[in-house]
Amino acid sequence: MTVSVPPPATPPARVDLLVVGGGTAGLVAAKTAARFGADVLLVERDRLGGDCLWSGCVPSKALIAAAHAAVGHRHGDALGASATPPTVDMARVLAHIDHAIRTIEPADSVESVEASGARVVAGHARFTSPSTASVAGATVRFRQAVIATGSSPALPDIPGLADAAPLTSDTIWGVRERPEQLVVLGGGAIGCELAQAWARLGSAVTLVHRGARLLPKEDADASQIVADALRADGVTVVLGATAARVRAERQSAGVLVLRDGSEHPFDALLVATGRTPRTAELDLDAAGVASDEGGFVRVDATLRTSNRRIRAAGDVAGLPAFTHLAGVGGSLAATNAVLGLRRRIDLEAVPRVTFTDPEVAAVGASLADAERDGLHVREVPLADTDRAIADGRTTGFARIVVDARGRVRGATIVGPRAGETLGEASLAVTQKLTTSALGSTTHAYPTYSDALWNAAIADVRARLERPGMRRAIGLLRRLRALTLR
Repeated sequence: MTVSVPPPATPPARVDLLVVGGGTAGLVAAKTAARFGADVLLVERDRLGGDCLWSGCVPSKALIAAAHAAVGHRHGDALGASATPPTVDMARVLAHIDHAIRTIEPADSVESVEASGARVVAGHARFTSPSTASVAGATVRFRQAVIATGSSPALPDIPGLADAAPLTSDTIWGVRERPEQLVVLGGGAIGCELAQAWARLGSAVTLVHRGARLLPKEDADASQIVADALRADGVTVVLGATAARVRAERQSAGVLVLRDGSEHPFDALLVATGRTPRTAELDLDAAGVASDEGGFVRVDATLRTSNRRIRAAGDVAGLPAFTHLAGVGGSLAATNAVLGLRRRIDLEAVPRVTFTDPEVAAVGASLADAERDGLHVREVPLADTDRAIADGRTTGFARIVVDARGRVRGATIVGPRAGETLGEASLAVTQKLTTSALGSTTHAYPTYSDALWNAAIADVRARLERPGMRRAIGLLRRLRALTLR
């Protein structure tokens, strides 16, 4: 039996590395340092695994899987193989989510951390000096420390919001019944994913976003595809709208009133408008650790804070809030702390995926970057991709951004399982691979990754058409002809 709740224990008086926070960044930092032979103490006040396991990646993807299954009959109908539309049994959906969490939980358990050689204790950690902390009421002196306390959903300052018992991405998993009317405030990745999922599960969903388009960090045409997909699933998408107030009525029900006077009633209100760092209880001033105006810990490229003994990793450091980046940061922070290295975190090629249907996956340079920096853009629509045609799923594209030397600088992929194809693009960007390298690699056929491959081939062909290359090819052709006389 695995245990995710740390045991109550007396912490040691001295450690090589103190890790505060047992989410992804903290877990990876503790295990990495312990495997290097360091004496490591991991402190967690709640459950190991952090937001990703309990309220983020795992439960949301399990919910999305159920939501996709709920509308599978729609796609089958288009292919001439429809079945009776399935019913939604929320109890079984929630059981599936819980099963996913419990199946993955052992990898983040106390036992898994202790197997690496690190120790785990329950409680709060508060810095008392640049080299000491109060842990569960005892003083611990550390040589190095890693702050990995993560972040929490932020609630905007909207009159009446608190009275309506708003849900967040942390608390929505406590919902036991499907809301009849759900209003989602925020059109980023979390808002879009959950709005579509609950609409597919049968809720009447309204998504309100203050920006001119959804997913503002993505290319505009990718955002438009997602907006169209949400509307096709019945989501009412309201853009360029600002909440004026919330009028609570009964329990969690009420009305969201926008500045233009329009009203949107709800049985549940989900707020997905940003996150705030968990630093309030750390007493960063006592440790000599500086933070920015938002409360995020300031770090340099090696993840070191203003205190040379202390590093920070994950959301709390104000880095892009992705689990995979938190893991990379935790490993890097621990390695630098224990081995005295100065490895730098690479923020130029951080992959990201919005798990809507279709998915939006991106890494590195965007279309706007290409236009600004004079880079080449090669794009293949899924309508020209054989697997997408066979599946009847032709909405989307694969786009790569290429520099003058033919190196892949970025990619945006929209379509089914776009996140799975993104791995190859991420490798190409980080390793500075050329489109020739991608194009000359044999790919399995037919797959959705054909679109990315064909985009690379399109770039190779374009470079072969350049005057200098055309002359070189002509010379080689003539020399070859001479040898065959």
